[in-house]
Amino acid sequence: MAPSIPDRLCAAARRPLWRIVLVLVLLVAGLGGWWLSEARSPGDPRGTTRLATGVRGGVYDRYGQLLDTHLAEAMPGVRLELDNSEGSIDNLARVTSGRDDFAIATADAVAQYTGPGREKLRAIARLYDDYLQLIVPAGSPVDRTADLRGLRVGVGQPLSGVNLVTRRLLTAAGLDPDHDITPVPLGIGDAADGLRAGELDAFFWSGGLPTGALTELSEHVRIRLVPLADLAERLHSAEGGGTDAYRAATMPKGTYPRADPKDAVPTVAVPNLLITRADVDEGLVQGMTRAVIDSRDRIGAQVHAAQLVDLRTAVYTAPLPLHEGAARYYRSVKP
Repeated sequence: MAPSIPDRLCAAARRPLWRIVLVLVLLVAGLGGWWLSEARSPGDPRGTTRLATGVRGGVYDRYGQLLDTHLAEAMPGVRLELDNSEGSIDNLARVTSGRDDFAIATADAVAQYTGPGREKLRAIARLYDDYLQLIVPAGSPVDRTADLRGLRVGVGQPLSGVNLVTRRLLTAAGLDPDHDITPVPLGIGDAADGLRAGELDAFFWSGGLPTGALTELSEHVRIRLVPLADLAERLHSAEGGGTDAYRAATMPKGTYPRADPKDAVPTVAVPNLLITRADVDEGLVQGMTRAVIDSRDRIGAQVHAAQLVDLRTAVYTAPLPLHEGAARYYRSVKP
């Protein structure tokens, strides 16, 4: 005999609640996905874009990786591809040629760049300052840049901002970069390996503080940072433009705890800019600008230099004008 309707209702009531809950969860999830889809503006940026960073192990490289992670959440329709490069000058050529849409470059490299498409360059934000660093073994007789005469010196890769400023520093110190030293064109990782192996007597680096490759180097070999602040004023008369970007600065005590000296080190600093081209989509640039500002604390927890990215200073992007998409973002958050 078939169960009566009251019996069937009672049996249904005794069924596990998880089935009902599961149906409700799926329903809510579906509605939520529909709401997010409908709420997102049809004009939100979508597609793939490229960011040129720098040499592996450098601060540009790490910053780009962390910005990529944040951007995946901030602009889910955009896929960011990262390109390692030789550095600032290489990055400028990549952006003007259209190979990359975004890049990081030092202000002095931007100022002296005269390659094709120079007029297309625009800025998104002033990020943080690079600190010029001259690294020698702890027992080296080198106490100032002029003491490098006759030595094997890592000068950065040819298309890097490191190479640009190193040549200017050497000139300011009264040395011919091509003849008074043995210049070795290496990026930060290879230069650190060369010093550790005794194949280099010194090398220059320009980067945010601290640079991971130097922290790691100091854990394997005793190194010392040579003061450079005595050359700050002389850089203004160095060959080429853009030297107004340089300023005297101090590397804080404890930047590299295992390196000498243990006190603060006077040096020279130069700003970094996040750059793009005038023809890059305004909505994409506005979203990128927002991501840079909003990710400061998250990225700064791992790349300490990024803690200095700030709305009050981000708009000071000389020698480049702001991209209209970046300007639109700054206007939207202006108090």
